[in-house]
Amino acid sequence: MTSSATVSPGVPEAVPVVSVKPVVLDAPERGADLRVRVSAPVTGSGLPVVLLAHGFGSSLDGYGPLADHWAAHGFVVVQPTHRDSRTTGTAAGGPHGPRLWRSRVDDMRLVLDRLDELTAAVPGLAGRTDHGRIAAAGHSFGGQTAGVLLGLRVRDPETGAVEDLSDPRVGAGVLLATAGRGGDSLTPFADEHLPWLRDPDFTHMTGPTLVVMGDRDELPLTVRGAEWTADPYVLSPGGKSLLTLFGAQHFLGGISGYEVAETTDENPAHVALVQRVTLAYLRHALGVDGDGWRAVRREFADGAHPLGRLESKQDTGTPGGGARGADGSDGSDGQEPAVASAGSGASTGPEWRGPRART
Repeated sequence: MTSSATVSPGVPEAVPVVSVKPVVLDAPERGADLRVRVSAPVTGSGLPVVLLAHGFGSSLDGYGPLADHWAAHGFVVVQPTHRDSRTTGTAAGGPHGPRLWRSRVDDMRLVLDRLDELTAAVPGLAGRTDHGRIAAAGHSFGGQTAGVLLGLRVRDPETGAVEDLSDPRVGAGVLLATAGRGGDSLTPFADEHLPWLRDPDFTHMTGPTLVVMGDRDELPLTVRGAEWTADPYVLSPGGKSLLTLFGAQHFLGGISGYEVAETTDENPAHVALVQRVTLAYLRHALGVDGDGWRAVRREFADGAHPLGRLESKQDTGTPGGGARGADGSDGSDGQEPAVASAGSGASTGPEWRGPRART
C-alpha cells in the first residue's frame, strides 16, 4: 500500500515506519485516559503532523492504508481512540451519547495540547516534527470531528448552543465520506439517534480542505443519497477540492483497514487513488511541496479519469462560491502558497487563523 506506484511525481519514496501504541494520555476531566497511536517515518526532520479521527466504532487500530501511507511518505500520524469506539464499550445512547461529537473534538484538542508528549513516546522522533504544519483528517463521523477543528459549527443537542471550536493550530483538512446538511436531508433514524447531525453550519469552514466521496455511498442517515457527502465541499467557502470516486461506497474501497469485514466495496485501485491524492494534497496544503498536487490535477484535467473526478474552487470568502473546474483547476497561478506558521504571529485574516494555502 506504500509502493511507488501509489505516489505522484514530486513525492518522496516510502521509508520504513515506526508506530507506537497505545500512548496513554492521562485525562481526569475526560473520565478515562485517552489512548493514542503515533506513527512516523524513521528518517527525516521538520515532519508535518496529521491528526486522524476514526469513524464511529473504530479505534486507533483503524485506517492502516492511510496512516501507514502518510507516515511512510513523511508525516507524523496521530490517531486517538474516541469514546464511541467498540473497544471502549460506549454506545451512542450511553451516558455520553448526545455529547459524543463534542468529546471527540475535545480529544483532538488534547492531542494538540500534548503533541510534544506524544511524539516523545516514539523512539527517535522527538525534535523532528513541525508543529506549524498540522492537518486534521477524518472518515465519516471522524470527518465531522476534523471539520469542527477547521471551522464547521455544530449545534449542541443538549444546550442548543453553537460555538466556534476551530483550532488555529490546524492548517488544512481531509474529510472522507463526511456527513452533510441536516434538517430534511436526514432520515428519521439519524434525526433521532444522531442529533449532532441536525444542524451543521459549513459557512465558517474556511480552511483549505480536500473532501472525498464515493458516488455510491448510500448511507441510512440521509434521504439524498451519495450527494449528501459532497455538502462539506458545496456548502463551505472556497479554497476546497472535491474528489469523487466512481462506484465507491462508504469505505471508499477499503480505507478503514486491511481486509476488514466492514468494507462492502473492496477496490484496491480506489484505495491507491485516495492514498495518492490525499498525500499530494496534504503536502501542498501545508506548504511542504506542490509538485505532487499539480501532477494530480493534470491527471484529472481532461475529465476522462476512469476512477473518479476532481474539482476545485477558489477562495472567494462566500459559502459555496468560487470558480469551479471539473479538471481540478482553481484559477490559481500554480505557485506554491506562502505558508504562515501557526505560531509566527502573522496575520491571516479574521476567519482562518492557521496556515493558508490554495487548493
